[in-house]
Parts: sequence; C-alpha cells; structure tokens
Amino acid sequence: MSNNVQKRQKIIRQTVRQYRRQLTCEQQNSAADKITHLALAHEIIRSASHLGLFLSFDGEINTNPLIKNLWAQNKKVYLPVLHPFSRYQLLFLNYRPDTLLIKNRFNIAEPTLNVMDVIPITQLDVLFVPLVAFDKQGQRLGMGGGFYDRLLSDWHKKHFYPIGLAHDCQLVDKIPTAPWDIPLPEIITPSKRWRII
Repeated sequence: MSNNVQKRQKIIRQTVRQYRRQLTCEQQNSAADKITHLALAHEIIRSASHLGLFLSFDGEINTNPLIKNLWAQNKKVYLPVLHPFSRYQLLFLNYRPDTLLIKNRFNIAEPTLNVMDVIPITQLDVLFVPLVAFDKQGQRLGMGGGFYDRLLSDWHKKHFYPIGLAHDCQLVDKIPTAPWDIPLPEIITPSKRWRII
C-alpha cells in the first residue's frame, strides 16, 4: 500500500473516531435502537441461526440491544476472540448471557477461550462487521489490524453474509483503498440500509 493511501486512511480514521466519540449517550442509545430495529427486520437476519457480532468499543454502535433481541429469538450469537497462536486471526466463540468476558491486548472484551465454544467461520450465517468509516461503494476502513480483511476475503465461498454496522457520521465521500480491500455488500446505519450489491 502506498504511503499516500496510508496517510489518507490515517486522517479519515482519526477524524471519524473523533466524530464517533462526540456522540452523546442519548444519541448512542437512539442509534442502537434504530439499528436493532432495521437489523431484526432484515430478511437474511430473520432466517439466520448463527450470527457473528462484536461488542462495541471506542464509540462504535452499541450492539447489546441487538444481541439481547437475537437471544430472545433463540438465535446463537458468536463473538470474536484473538487467536492465541495465529497473529491477525480471529476465532468466533458462542456468546451466552452467562459467558465470562475478559479484556484482550487491545482492551476489548472477549469471551475466555474455550475450544468447545468455537464455530468455524464457514458455519456463520451472518457476520456483523465493525468499521471506523465507510463509503457508498461499500468500502470500509477498520482499525488497521487487518483482522476482518482476512475474514472478508472470498466471503462468498465461506457462505456467511457480511453486514457492516456504523453510525451515520461514519459515512465519508471515498475510502482510499488498496487492491486487496474487499467492499461490504451492505452496511446498516441508524437511518437506513446501504445496499451495495
């Protein structure tokens, strides 16, 4: 990736994270309720049984209301856990109301690793993807670790459907991309569903 692309990505990342952090509790709660409503009305989510989600961090959309609603519908929810041996890889573990959470090296809550709770990524029906910024072409900018980029490569062949979750303020004109960047087919914000393909 060129230095120019990296610099532009860094500026977008810093700017949008600042926007996100400035949202009030009331704005965050309203956004979480609206996204939950839109997600639960989604035909793919309604028919899904196994859904990969994430716990909000650094001003991200609060996913707790969505998770509780999915549990109430007897759907299984899975959270990402940093792989203990493979750098930049994620495992997805079954997340239940009684699951013990710990902080990982990025200070993000994740379930304690139990191999009995791991689901192969190919068995997820839907993978909700966190992002820092997105554009109308479905390109996303993450935190820069590349964890989700690896998951999203050839996602069609892995059988899950990826959906980005974001605040409306995270939309930017254009994400500078590298050749390997994978656009999302859909992003849900509090105001609408952005269908790309």
